[in-house]
Amino acid sequence: MTDSSDKKVSRRSLLKGAALVAGAAAVPGLLVTKAAQAAKVPKSAMQYRDHPNGNKECRLCMQFIPGPSAKANGTCKVVAGSISPHGYCIAFAPKA
Repeated sequence: MTDSSDKKVSRRSLLKGAALVAGAAAVPGLLVTKAAQAAKVPKSAMQYRDHPNGNKECRLCMQFIPGPSAKANGTCKVVAGSISPHGYCIAFAPKA
């Protein structure tokens, strides 16, 4: 009878296992990203416009993701497409 504690794990099998685990861990993150992109609503459905509604504008909204500069367009967590920092839509939610 052989004892299972006598088995040795090769470095190659250990690295293959680690790569498999790392790959499996990355898949859910990719799926969530694609699902989030698919869940965005068209600008027309959110009544988006490129100018503010009084003091309500995208740059002051918690859903807005700024672009590379303060004047550059950014994106939104809710609305699809390029979003002006001075725009507005019905999903406006002021930052805390």
